[in-house]
Amino acid sequence: MGCRILGLIMSTDKDTSASCLVDSPVLDSPLLHSSLQEHFGFQQFRAGQEQTIRQLLAAESSLAIFPTGSGKSLCYQLAALHLPHLTLVVSPLLALMKDQLDFLASRGIPAASLDSTLTPEQSKTVMADSRAGRIKILMVSVERFKNERFRQFIESIPVSMLVVDEAHCISEWGHNFRPDYLKLPAYRAALNIPLVLLLTATATRKVKQDMAHKFGIAQEHIVQTGFYRPNLDLTIVPVSASDKDAHLIEAIRQQVSEQKGGAGIVYVTLQHSAEKVAEMLCRHQINALAYHAGLVSERRQQIQADFMAGRAQVVVATIAFGMGIDKADIRFVIHYDLPKSIENYSQEIGRAGRDGAPSNCITLANLDGLNTVENFVYGDTPERNGIDYVLKTIKDETSDVGPRGGAHGLASSQWELQLVGLSNESNIRQLPLKTLLVQLELLGVVQPLYAYFAEFKFKFLKPKEDIVAMFQGERQTFLAAIFAHTAFKKVWGEPDFDALFQSYHCERSRVVAALEYLQQMSCITLETKRITEVFSVNVDLLLKADLAETLHDYFVDKEQKEIKRIAALVKFFELNRCLNHHLSLYFDDGHAPENCGHCSVCRGQVAKLEYSTPAHWPGDQQVRGALEAFNRHMATKSAHVSAILQTTDNLSRFLAGISVPVFSRHKIRQLPGFGLCEHLRYQDIREKVKNFMSVL
Repeated sequence: MGCRILGLIMSTDKDTSASCLVDSPVLDSPLLHSSLQEHFGFQQFRAGQEQTIRQLLAAESSLAIFPTGSGKSLCYQLAALHLPHLTLVVSPLLALMKDQLDFLASRGIPAASLDSTLTPEQSKTVMADSRAGRIKILMVSVERFKNERFRQFIESIPVSMLVVDEAHCISEWGHNFRPDYLKLPAYRAALNIPLVLLLTATATRKVKQDMAHKFGIAQEHIVQTGFYRPNLDLTIVPVSASDKDAHLIEAIRQQVSEQKGGAGIVYVTLQHSAEKVAEMLCRHQINALAYHAGLVSERRQQIQADFMAGRAQVVVATIAFGMGIDKADIRFVIHYDLPKSIENYSQEIGRAGRDGAPSNCITLANLDGLNTVENFVYGDTPERNGIDYVLKTIKDETSDVGPRGGAHGLASSQWELQLVGLSNESNIRQLPLKTLLVQLELLGVVQPLYAYFAEFKFKFLKPKEDIVAMFQGERQTFLAAIFAHTAFKKVWGEPDFDALFQSYHCERSRVVAALEYLQQMSCITLETKRITEVFSVNVDLLLKADLAETLHDYFVDKEQKEIKRIAALVKFFELNRCLNHHLSLYFDDGHAPENCGHCSVCRGQVAKLEYSTPAHWPGDQQVRGALEAFNRHMATKSAHVSAILQTTDNLSRFLAGISVPVFSRHKIRQLPGFGLCEHLRYQDIREKVKNFMSVL
């Protein structure tokens, strides 16, 4: 199946098996309401829910666009109970899955997830229960489809409906674009799933049409209830950097006083800003915690639990915080830094006031952070020579004749990828590198087969002799061979898969299965590292002369869309007409009042954003000195590294303080000129570098 999935077209017609989708006539309204009350305890549907559910039970794929907190999930939860087979839900975040599973468990609805937190034995139980029909709803991440074992499992059982949560991730026109989401239409077609439900809170008209097209959803089956939320007060406060902390403290104190409690979120751009602002708030007796992706998982989970339970009043967070939050009494959301886009802004303020009570959304705005937001975009655009390197790597590593890799038994048309290593060698960040690989999949150049861990190590929890004695016959001999071909350093040992293949003629998969079983039996502790993805390669398509240029053009186009998205955000904040009305129009909702009465513009406070201090260039001699020091440092490196680094964009990134993989590996960040121009716009820095390069 893995070899044919992505050869399919991106949009699909409704499958003929859809007529067999439901085992009873579409439920009439009284029966639907009875089911709603019986299973969920609700007396009535919210706007759009009943229409969406009735469409699904009539075998019509649907797109539901409801505001944050308005009950999108109930659409698939109730529909799933009346469909004959499994409902498969794709969710972008583990926290979202856990919240949904906890809710479903509280309602007695059989649901489960397949995710990285499960033990092998737990995963087997979930799959067995799914095959036996004991589970109605199964939740997975989109990355799970890369696993050939999962694809074989899901292909072996009947699936009534595919649900895609946060479905705007499908569209390249949208925000939070997730490259692997692009493959979902092809997965759906290959798995022959007759019914699809797409769920999102944020979709412009273009994104909405793109999502519907990719899954063949008819216009009449797009259910959009309106974006406008009358309980949210939007305020844009122009403020200089020196006054921002004082404004933040006053805003939080005022919110706490007016709301008589309640919780709040303060959003920042950078991880160190989250720590710094949280510490500052604590010094002013405000109960605040920092949250960002740089914290260890256990700490993030504890902070989230404290916030949900009311033990922490304010969380100062990067955008890593929020997608898994379903807290009803968030009374205020404050943007300390500019958000990334109008879509991000709307999602982040959407976490306030889910209980319908008045809540405040305040943006402390200036243009100081504009270059920081833009730099995230420019840092993610691969250079042409990096793309060339990736394509050459694939070509070189698939050009050998015959099998290679010993125990892996890999043929010449296959390619192994370790993402971190290729990211470092090509100087392409990991997320854009994943996007590049997805584009290669969509073009048919590569297709995923399976993944494995390149490194295994284990230590004994029981004496080796006792473990071997637990088995008999060939299984005992096999286990003894594994231990004999394991190199131990003190207590940890690494099995030699190639030696096992040569001497015992056993496949790697059997050795791994045996080690996983021993771990389940508490005989060993097993650790794995360096996940390796295996792809098949279409060499003819790989050798197309314009492939690198096509891929580079894609990323440059994507970069410009993101920069325009940031410009649109600034324009929105400076509007002289109702913010709520225009925010709704942006998301294709024309029913919001022209003057809401609860935004800063309606109160006569039109914002004009400015820089706190004018941006000044360092002297030309200082810039020249930084670039010369960079070039001297590069002269000590290999020709390959120098060729990658000594380009207009990487010299510009050096001055702008934008980190890319090779900078970290070769200590570029430690050079005195790194970040010399970080307060300036990247496009201006690039023009300056072009002028200097002509004379360096």
